[in-house]
Amino acid sequence: MRVDIWLWAVRLFKSRSVSASTLRAGRVRVNGTVAKPATSVAVGDRITWRDPLRERIVVVRELVPKRVGAPIAAKAYEDQSPPVPTREERAAVGLRERGAGRPTKRERREIDKLRGRRR
Repeated sequence: MRVDIWLWAVRLFKSRSVSASTLRAGRVRVNGTVAKPATSVAVGDRITWRDPLRERIVVVRELVPKRVGAPIAAKAYEDQSPPVPTREERAAVGLRERGAGRPTKRERREIDKLRGRRR
């Protein structure tokens, strides 16, 4: 089964086109290898990608050919993702002192690295 269809069918992405574009951008890995939309996925495969808030790690438990309801979709994978950071934890990353001025290019890169952004 194609990984883009599976991610959409188990409701991890809102639409198949969003799923496919994330895969085309090289942000999704299947068993540690960068995946394309047509990459095959099987039971036991580990799929990872970066959400806006955290790293998502999902293990395939069941292949679902069509989009299904949320209760059935939840049984099709095992979520091994770390918990979502609290608002305070997210706010603490990359804060600068008031009046410190605009960050230099080097400081901006360090802030982006702390926040988990790639460039």
